[in-house]
Amino acid sequence: MLISLTVGKVDAGVAVLLTEDKRLIEFPSILLPPSITSGSIVDITVSRNLASESAAQKSFQSLQSSILSTYGQQSPSPPVIRCRNATQTSIVLEWDPIALATAELRSLSLYRNGSKAGNIPKPKEMTSTKMSGLAVDTEYNFQLVLRTSAGLYSSDKLTVRTHKMTDLSGITVTPGMMAPPLRESLSGAIDRIGGKIAENVRIDTTHFVCMEGRGREWEKAVEMNIPVVRPEWVEGCEREGRIVGVRGYYLNADPKLRQVGQGVGLQQSPQRQPQQRRESQGPASSTASIPNDQLPNRSRQEMQSPTSENNLRASNLPPPPSSPSEGGSPAPPPPAKDTPKAQVEAQLSPSESTVSGPVSPEASSAPSRPTSTDRVDQQPYQNLKPTQPGDGPTTPRPEDNASMVDVAL
Repeated sequence: MLISLTVGKVDAGVAVLLTEDKRLIEFPSILLPPSITSGSIVDITVSRNLASESAAQKSFQSLQSSILSTYGQQSPSPPVIRCRNATQTSIVLEWDPIALATAELRSLSLYRNGSKAGNIPKPKEMTSTKMSGLAVDTEYNFQLVLRTSAGLYSSDKLTVRTHKMTDLSGITVTPGMMAPPLRESLSGAIDRIGGKIAENVRIDTTHFVCMEGRGREWEKAVEMNIPVVRPEWVEGCEREGRIVGVRGYYLNADPKLRQVGQGVGLQQSPQRQPQQRRESQGPASSTASIPNDQLPNRSRQEMQSPTSENNLRASNLPPPPSSPSEGGSPAPPPPAKDTPKAQVEAQLSPSESTVSGPVSPEASSAPSRPTSTDRVDQQPYQNLKPTQPGDGPTTPRPEDNASMVDVAL
């Protein structure tokens, strides 16, 4: 196709060409002959280059395929989190190495119970972490969130519950320097409580057990702040059936700090229990430990008396009148301690003293009543019997007078 154009203006880089219908076309001046000027007529032939067009199209398709195979077939994978070990106060989490494909890593974050716990340092290298300071027998939810240039990828939520104090399956022990028999005994105790033994110190190692503080593994345990204890700690856990404190089981700890016995602090010592029993029984009698021959006369008579005041009150004898209006006279006051026998008999009322003459029927029909001086001993009232008219004088028996005099004294 041939086209004739008139050169209108030639500039340094662009020439203005005019068509026959007076249309302006800007054309690169470098493609025109160098001798042209304004008003020159040039003929331009235009044709399609199919071969070059096909080659360019093939090159473009190859580039698109390469981009698709490199960036369009793979994408970052969501992290998969799982629990490696759990104890009473800590949980060890682990996950597979993160797959970023062709995306760039932004961050890897750990969430606990919906709140961000922190970012994982060196996420391309680290595949585990330990959460400490947790509550005993408590449920927690964990989730990993991966941020990349290709988008945000989250793992499934993992629910883990910390162990009870009686659950010893989370104990992971790394043995250190000790004798072979002691090491075998340690392995048997760990198996019995359900724990695990790790030959090397790891992130899930809970205790380092040894007899001497030396060696590479011991240094690593100290660097990771893992408790270094003696084998007796495992024996204590097995004996108590629960995890025990490590304070008294360090290598240089005082054995007196070890808490022996389940429920320490709730049970009383054997020396304390007899003392409390003695206190609960009340104070002993003041005369219990005094010999009988050293007691006063009155106390010895009270201990040897066959009856007591309480027994006398429980008998069938009528009680004494409380006032003169009840038909009786008030009881005379008890005689002094050193009063002679004659004065004692004179102070007693007719119904209480010895009878020396006949008794009237009214007096014989009235029931005998005890007084305050005779309540200690019931025997005189049982020996004094009412007399009938005509029986003559009644003479008391010697034992009756003896009992009455002893009571008055």
